[in-house]
Amino acid sequence: MVGRPLTEEDLVSRAKRGDDDAYEELVTAYQGIAFRTAYLIAGNAADAEEAAQDAFVKAYRALGRFRSGAPFRPWLLQIVANEARNRRRSAGRRGRLELRAAAGASPGDAAPSPEEALLRGERRDELLGRLNALPDRDRLVLACRYFLDLSEEETAAALGCRRGTVKSRTARALERLRADLGSEEHDG
Repeated sequence: MVGRPLTEEDLVSRAKRGDDDAYEELVTAYQGIAFRTAYLIAGNAADAEEAAQDAFVKAYRALGRFRSGAPFRPWLLQIVANEARNRRRSAGRRGRLELRAAAGASPGDAAPSPEEALLRGERRDELLGRLNALPDRDRLVLACRYFLDLSEEETAAALGCRRGTVKSRTARALERLRADLGSEEHDG
């Protein structure tokens, strides 16, 4: 069929046969999520950029070992996450989660009052502060699921754990975050 867009599976198949243009399309499709995943883990833009680039090179070299028919994105994100973890580890630092929560206003909504905007900003900053204070494993699972909007399967691949582990870590991390936020309300 002429003009039919190639599926991910088609692109991977062509790339495995040496079609560099097909692999370039995969890179273009996933470079954004690869960088965001690497940034989340590495903690800074320079390391994230290098980790993502190195991951694409490693993935290309490993295409022959990629299982046909399997989803490409989780496989790629696992390579990205490993590269980002290696960079963070070699730099000897704890990556700090730098996330910006969307304001949540829909187009067409009335602009919030200055007071409301200030309160929303304070709540967002408080939430992100509490999220950043969580242990790495909790912080990363919540960020993958809710900020990067990765599926459980993709989160498991990115974090190098099982899908069931993602479910249990997410539930425990959310409970810790709720408890932490709840204790702040009772202390103030």
